[in-house]
Amino acid sequence: MSKASELANLIGNINAGGGGVNRNVIINGAMNVAQRGTSSTGLGATSGYYVCDRWKINTSTGGRYTVTQDSSVPTGKGFANSLKFDCTTADTSIASDEQIILQQRIEGQNLQMFAKGTSDAKPFAVSFYVKGNATATYLCEIRDRDNSRSAGKTFNVTTDWTRVELTFDADTTGAFDDDNARSIDFNIILHAGGNFTSGTLSNTFATTSDGNRVGNTGDGSTSNISSFVDSVDRTFFITGVQLEVGQNPTEFEHEPFERTYLKCQRYFQKSYRYENYLADNTGNGCVGYYATSDADNMNITWALPMRASPDMSIQRKNGGGANQAQRGNNAATYANLSSIVAVATGLEFLQDATNDAHFRFHYYADAEL
Repeated sequence: MSKASELANLIGNINAGGGGVNRNVIINGAMNVAQRGTSSTGLGATSGYYVCDRWKINTSTGGRYTVTQDSSVPTGKGFANSLKFDCTTADTSIASDEQIILQQRIEGQNLQMFAKGTSDAKPFAVSFYVKGNATATYLCEIRDRDNSRSAGKTFNVTTDWTRVELTFDADTTGAFDDDNARSIDFNIILHAGGNFTSGTLSNTFATTSDGNRVGNTGDGSTSNISSFVDSVDRTFFITGVQLEVGQNPTEFEHEPFERTYLKCQRYFQKSYRYENYLADNTGNGCVGYYATSDADNMNITWALPMRASPDMSIQRKNGGGANQAQRGNNAATYANLSSIVAVATGLEFLQDATNDAHFRFHYYADAEL
């Protein structure tokens, strides 16, 4: 994009009510932060948050694939990371309910600038960079969960990094709730069974119908998109994801790593060092405290308040023992943690041991939407 085009797009977005700093409502669009790990294998059967923060993979397929934080990026655009999908087991017999969706769920209170559901509603501008091992067609969907409305547009992938730019018209029907709950699913759909391809894709916001979410090419059977798991050669890379108010996508809004990291910690925090994970069973960065009786309790304040009271995963310093802490330096000696209360601001618990001792453990705190 030339500087003149970039300036024109920015001015157009400002006139439409967007533009400026903090315009990207996607968190970790540059795929920089990966607190849970940098690679996850054998994916396909179970949905979850696996690699880059804030990006959930909704999946149900007979195919299998690996997802990694990768160093392949578009040249000269300021990126260091991308998210890579690599098919390892093909699926040529597709069940009707199959899907692979890369998804970010967004709070309603972070979407009020779109003025959706009012006469002053603003358009949605989407942009991202993609590449693959071969030519393919996938779909970008904005799904309004508050009002059961959605719109989708297909995009093409080639063997070179290309920038996708999409604009979704303003929607004057159905306002976003102004709260910390899930209002939008931003979806990149890579694979879909017949339940999602039986109807006609709507490029503008309309009442959500599963059959119309991907739709078919007009013959009633052929999907509008390629299947990511049609071959073990299939790969897909993505980075630089941006969703903003405006009629034109603008250049990606880069921000310092620590700012993105803090945004991610609203949804997920851990006691481990950044580079260590729950499966590592390492003592690095563990929580420690000293107890004198079984009446002693411990309070942990999160690095910053979380979106909501989190789900907790707690284990001994050297692994094993859900809701247990290692006692002293002996990995085989431990105490149970009871009365665990996790809220948006921190964690409180008691320990079940009568001896004076030091206790150490690790935790994951998950407040994802």
